[in-house]
Amino acid sequence: MSGYLTTHVLDTARGCPAEGLTIELFRIEGETRRLLTTLVTNSDGRTDRQILPAEQFETGTYELVFHAGAYLDAAGVPAESPRFLDVIPLRFGMSEPSHYHVPLLLSPFGYSTYRGS
Repeated sequence: MSGYLTTHVLDTARGCPAEGLTIELFRIEGETRRLLTTLVTNSDGRTDRQILPAEQFETGTYELVFHAGAYLDAAGVPAESPRFLDVIPLRFGMSEPSHYHVPLLLSPFGYSTYRGS
C-alpha cells in the first residue's frame, strides 16, 4: 500500500464545510521547512486532490498550515484585532506508507484535529 495525505476542514461554528480555506504543506527536515504544495478547500471542505499523493509520499515529519483568519474574514466572521486564530500550524509525523487523514474542526475561537481515516 502506498501512503498519501488528505484533509477535511469543517466550520463547526457555522455547521458547514470550510470552503475556500488555503492550506500549505511543508516537509520538515531538521531545521529546514520546505514548502511542497498550496491548495484551497472546495465546497465540501476538502481539497480537489490528495495533499501529498502516493507518488510523492515519504515517511517523515510534515506541517499543514491552515490559513483560518483569511477564511474567517471571507466568511464574514467579525474580526477582532488581532484575530484570535489566524494561521494554524499542525506538525505531525508519518511513519509508515498508509493513508493519513488530518481533519481540522474550526471555529473562530478554537480548533481540534485528529488522525482520521
